[in-house]
Amino acid sequence: MPGGSRSAVGRVDDKRLADLIRPAATAAGMDLESVRVSVAGKRRLVRVIVDSDTGVSLDDAADISRDISASLDATDVMGEIPYTLEVSSPGVNRPLTQPRHWRRAAGRLVKAKIAEEGTVIGRVAEAGDDGVTLSIDGTRRHFDYGELGPGAVQVEFGKVPDHELEALDEGPDSGPDIPDEADLGAGGDGH
Repeated sequence: MPGGSRSAVGRVDDKRLADLIRPAATAAGMDLESVRVSVAGKRRLVRVIVDSDTGVSLDDAADISRDISASLDATDVMGEIPYTLEVSSPGVNRPLTQPRHWRRAAGRLVKAKIAEEGTVIGRVAEAGDDGVTLSIDGTRRHFDYGELGPGAVQVEFGKVPDHELEALDEGPDSGPDIPDEADLGAGGDGH
């Protein structure tokens, strides 16, 4: 998870940094997705990516940023070099690699490689502990996580076709709660 760029300016203990940041993320009901440290001139840039099942609002990012900053300032983990802290959500370009990533993509159109089939494009109907169900051309198909390569959310502009929404509502579980007039365009919560 943690990683960072190093320079002659000094080293940051990535594990210690992540261990220091994780409790603030957890207390805010979020998962710490990554921590990256890079050098930006005479400062360090600390990029923290957090996510939750309900997304990350600007207020959430500001609140957790204050908590993380207070934790960093209370220790010597960053050394004497000034730093800039940036807290954000993963965005749509994050690969779907963990069950929680797939669960948070419910209702979204995704592209993924399937071990025996090649690349498929479908809408995430549901995601559980053992796998994900995709609606592909109106047919629901379940795939175990072991069969899936990393998924990629496809950016859509405009209204989701009604037949795709109807396919999500079929099956044992009614699937994600998506309004009839769902518009999954580029705006939104950063997912």
